[in-house]
Order: sequence, then C-alpha cells, then structure tokens
Amino acid sequence: MTIEILDPTYGDGAAEFTEAARPADLAGLTVGIVSNGKQGTRPLFDAIEAELRHRHAVGEVVRLTKQNYSAPAEVEVMDQAKKWQALVAGVGD
Repeated sequence: MTIEILDPTYGDGAAEFTEAARPADLAGLTVGIVSNGKQGTRPLFDAIEAELRHRHAVGEVVRLTKQNYSAPAEVEVMDQAKKWQALVAGVGD
C-alpha cells in the first residue's frame, strides 16, 4: 500500500503587502462591515455597529454581505471598501 502526502501550502508564497495605516480616532469616519453571510454574524455585527456609532461616533456604517462565505470578497465589495476609512470583517461560525 502506498501513502501519498499532499502539501496544502501555496507554492509561490503570499504576495508582500504593507498594512494600512490605522486612524487615531474613528469619529466622523466611514466604517464598512463585511459579513461572510452566515447567520452568526448578524448579532455580532449589530453589536459592533452599535459600539461604533455610540462609543466612537463614526460618521457612517456600511454593511455588506459576501455572496459566497468561503470565497474572497467580490470585486464590487472591494471597490466599495476603497471608499471606507476602516473595515471590519468576520466569520459567523
């Protein structure tokens, strides 16, 4: 009997990137919340949105849901994200 071992890592490695600058204060900023679409994200993101509005005085909260919970966000979601000053993403498991 032969056992084949598969390597799940990506061969070329991840592309290098620079982390986005973090704002010192969220007051007046637009914050996007991107859900993976699973049911468990709703109460979590409702609470996060409430905190952003009441404790941090954000200007606007934009909530979007990906079409496929296991795939990267669609181009349309990423295009909208370029307009936001901060983004929260999460998994609803």
